[in-house]
This record gives sequence, C-alpha cells and structure tokens, in this order.
Amino acid sequence: MKFLSRNRALQICLFATGCSGIVAEFVLSTLATYLIGNATFQWTMIMSIMLFAMGLGSRISRYFKANLFDTFVFVEFMLSCLCALSAIISFGFSVQIESNEIVIYPLSFFIGTLIGLEIPIVTRLNSEYEELRANISSVLEMDYFGSLLGGVAFAFLFLPYLGFSFTPVLLGSINFLVASWLLWSFFDLARFKKSLIFSFAICLAVIGCAAFFAKDMILFSEQKKYKDTIIYSKQTRYQKIVMTRWKKYYWLYINGQEQFSTYDEEKYHEPLVHPAMKIASSHSDILILGGGDGLAAREIFKYNDVKSLTLVDLDPVMTDLAKNYPVLRKINLRSMSDKRIKIINMDGSAFLNKTKRLFNVVFIDLPDPDSMDLMHLYSYSLYENIRKHLARGGVLVTQATSPFFANKAFLCINKTMKAAGFSTLPYHNQVPTLGEWGFVLGVNKNDLTKEKLRNIALHLKFNDIKTRYLNHDAMISMVYFGKETFNKKTVDKIIINTEADPVLYRYYQQGSWGVY
Repeated sequence: MKFLSRNRALQICLFATGCSGIVAEFVLSTLATYLIGNATFQWTMIMSIMLFAMGLGSRISRYFKANLFDTFVFVEFMLSCLCALSAIISFGFSVQIESNEIVIYPLSFFIGTLIGLEIPIVTRLNSEYEELRANISSVLEMDYFGSLLGGVAFAFLFLPYLGFSFTPVLLGSINFLVASWLLWSFFDLARFKKSLIFSFAICLAVIGCAAFFAKDMILFSEQKKYKDTIIYSKQTRYQKIVMTRWKKYYWLYINGQEQFSTYDEEKYHEPLVHPAMKIASSHSDILILGGGDGLAAREIFKYNDVKSLTLVDLDPVMTDLAKNYPVLRKINLRSMSDKRIKIINMDGSAFLNKTKRLFNVVFIDLPDPDSMDLMHLYSYSLYENIRKHLARGGVLVTQATSPFFANKAFLCINKTMKAAGFSTLPYHNQVPTLGEWGFVLGVNKNDLTKEKLRNIALHLKFNDIKTRYLNHDAMISMVYFGKETFNKKTVDKIIINTEADPVLYRYYQQGSWGVY
C-alpha cells in the first residue's frame, strides 16, 4: 500500500506539473507578444525555445544519479520561484532595456530546462513502483492530461480573470504546492532535509511577496511604458487593452499600439466613414469589421437613414468597455447603446462566411497588419467575400496603414482590393499622433470605373453632416498624393495578399516605423 500511495502521489504531481508547464509556456508567449509584438512570431519562438530547453533538461537529467527525490523537489521549488516572478521580471526590465527579447527568451530557456528535468526524474523515481511499460505510459499520460487542463484553464480562466499580475503567481503556487505536498508526505525519502526545508521557506517567501506586490509592480512598470497616466488596463483572452489620460485627452492602446487619441481621432474616423457613406447609394444596412471602440459607429449614426448597423469585433471585453465605460461612452456618444446597433463578438471573416445578408457599406476598422494572425482580414479572399455581400451601389472602405511609413503595405492592400473586383480610391490624411494615414475605398468595378469613382470623390460635400475636420477642401487634399507614393516600379513589383501567400506582413515589416 505504501508503494501504491507513492506511485499515485508521483502521478498526481505529474498531472499538476503538466498543467503548470503548459501554462508557463502560454504565459511567456503572451508576455512576449505584449512586450515585443507580433503574436505568431513570439508564440513560435517561445514555444520552440522552451521545447528545445526541455530536451536539454531531459539530457541533463541523466547526470543526476542519486538523491532523485531531493532533486525533484528542489527543481520544483526553483520552477515555482521563476514562474511566479516571470511577469515581474519581464515588465521590470522592459522599462530599462530596449530589447525585451534578451530577458524573455533566456527566462523561457531556464524555465523550459527545469520543466525538462521533471519527467525523466519522476520516471526514474516511479520505476521502483511500476514496470517499465506501465511506468512510461502512466507518466506521459498524466503529464499530457495535465497539459490539456492547463491549456483550457489558461484560455478561459487564468488570463481573462487573473491577467499578468496573478496568473504567474498561481502558476508558481501550483509547483510549490506539489513540491511541498511531496516533501512533507514522504519526508523520509529526503536525504538533505535541512536544505529542502530552507528551500521551502525561501520559495514560500518569494511566492508570498510576488502575490502581494505583483499587481503594483507590474502596474508601475507598465506605466513607465506610457507617457501618460494609465486609467484602465486589462488583459483579455485576445489582447491587452490600455487607456491613458493627459490633461483632457485620452488614448486607447491595444497590445501597446495606439488605436486613437481624442487629441485628433476625428482626422482618422471622419475620413474613414463619411466618404464611403456619401458615395453609397443607400445607408440601410451597415457593417463594421472591428471598430470595437464605437467611434466609427458614432460617425455612422450621424446619418438618420441608417436602419441597421452590425458591428463585428472579436473581443467582447473591448465592446463591453465601449458600451459601459464612462470615458469611452462620452467619446463615442453612446453609439454602442444605440437601438440600431447589433454587436457580434466573433472573427470578421467567420461572420461573413456565416451570414447571407447584403450590406450597403462595409467598414474595416481593424488594427494594422502587424502580425500573421491578422493577414486573413486583409486578404484577397476576404475582399472578394465582402464584394459578394455588398448590395448594388455598395461601398467597402478599409484603413490601410501608413502610405509613408509602410508604403508597400499600403500599395498591397490597394492592389489586393483591385484583384478582388473593386474599382479603388486610395486616399490619405495627416493624423498628428499617428502620422500620415491611408485608406482604400472600393466599389464593385461593374458599378463604377476608377475614374468615375475618383471624380465623384473630388466633388463630395459634407455640409449636411456635423464634422470637426472633414470638408470639401479636405477631401480634395486627401485624394492627391505625391509622385513617390505610387512609384510605378514599386507598384509593378507588389504582389497581392492571399491567405496562402500573406505577403502583406512582410511588406508591413519592411516599413520605416523606427525612423522617427
């Protein structure tokens, strides 16, 4: 019975450490995405580094030939401390150094190495209680089952509700509890009892301090990343949302990237919305992909003949914030509570594949194409799908990043829309807090030629709409570009963006964002 209880104890430990191990990988990948950017690349790098380190840890384990119980408990205590402090360390160094990679990648390596030590050591410990065939299968079984639980818990519980402040602390606590339970349950197996008791005390103190100070320390470090006072900060399942205030002005950031500033947001949202609304033959049914802050909806509702506005944004936290947070409600004029709006929280492309409705105007108000997971929302297939969902006389318009800082990306979006069957009108405006910003408006090429569309745009008037910036003269200036923007040699080399060949990401990365 004693052998059976030790065997069962080791399996329970493996289940718990499997759970915490996978969460450690996810925490560090999410941290890297937030602090460095580019979700797909960071998840790939962190997971690859940690898997390599786990392999190295497994190799190192062969050099531990005695005192395996002591080694396993000590490894768990070390892992507990590193995991609990991971967010504090990452955020703390992020305000001191320019390249966050030199902190997060080594941290991932060390944690991965410790995780890699666990399974071989437990397998050897368990070999005293089970034959090889059952030993290997039970050890791996419990580790993999724990990974499933950890992944589900991270996605639905840990990250949305505990955020970066307490998820790492909880993660460290799991390893600590496992090691402590094993230590005190089978204390007779320990050889270096005093050392393990000392390690237990140190680990308990580290986790306790991390739990008590984590939120304040991370908030302090995060505040250093922003020039202005943080008034709201939340990590959701999909992104980190931060709002800041300076005097009477507010900024919204997603994963560290500015989305708007009340200092000049009208210079973005008015050009995004009103040219398309003026050109469209009807305003009955409108669709926004993105736009979860409600500012584009605010401009759309200036047209009294809008009967229905469908807003599709992936993150329910963002749309709830725009609907209920007093600051955003004031900025968007409570557009998210208008009886004509229907808010749907799902991927924009998935929504278009599901719906059979036709729309008069479709707005794409999404973050810049700075990561691979956004490429399908700027792709040929998406634009072609939108064209099929446009009513006769309908209009599509998308934000198209900066024609100056990301010229090739801007040209790629324009060329991709053309390939999808649109006559396009590229235009731009100077937004002080963002720089020169671009848009591409499109209509079915069977409805209007490019020349007719351009001519209509040049004669647009906005006297009947209350705007803070946009007027007829501004529209004329937005349509004209300098000769360097559409350089023929550059345009001819541009490839359209498809899901199979997401070249837009490469064009965007080639931009000169770091020049100024």
